[in-house]
Amino acid sequence: MSHWTDAIIGERMAVDGSFSDRVAASQFSTAEWDLIMTATDLDMAEADDPESARIVADTDDVAAIIPELESIRSQTAAMAGQPTTEDQAASRGGVVDSIKRALGLGSSGEDDSDDVDHEKLAAAEQLTAEYAEVLQTHLEEADRFEQARQAYLDR
Repeated sequence: MSHWTDAIIGERMAVDGSFSDRVAASQFSTAEWDLIMTATDLDMAEADDPESARIVADTDDVAAIIPELESIRSQTAAMAGQPTTEDQAASRGGVVDSIKRALGLGSSGEDDSDDVDHEKLAAAEQLTAEYAEVLQTHLEEADRFEQARQAYLDR
């Protein structure tokens, strides 16, 4: 079964292109934004009512990838020849913790929920909400929102 957003893939691509300026102005790199959007599910609130229906970003899974954003930043820095946070941690004697983090195992058995940067999470949630609004506006202007709403209802 296809996802309801498959019906609007062309519009999503157009919005992705126009939204790239907003991403560039944010604290997130393009690679980080791609990961955030992979963890975000677009949903439709009040889809039964054509007048009230709106696209919303379901970010329930985004918290789980927030710690990985630092890894992306570190990889980008390493490719640019800059010291990474893993290099800095290793130089402080945290080699085992660095390896565990790189493997996604956390550090020394501590609770990984402490690894979530709540400011980054809030920024990611805000940016995905903006994306959903821009997508809805684009669909309405292209006279395609009703098609998207019907695709959502038919799923």
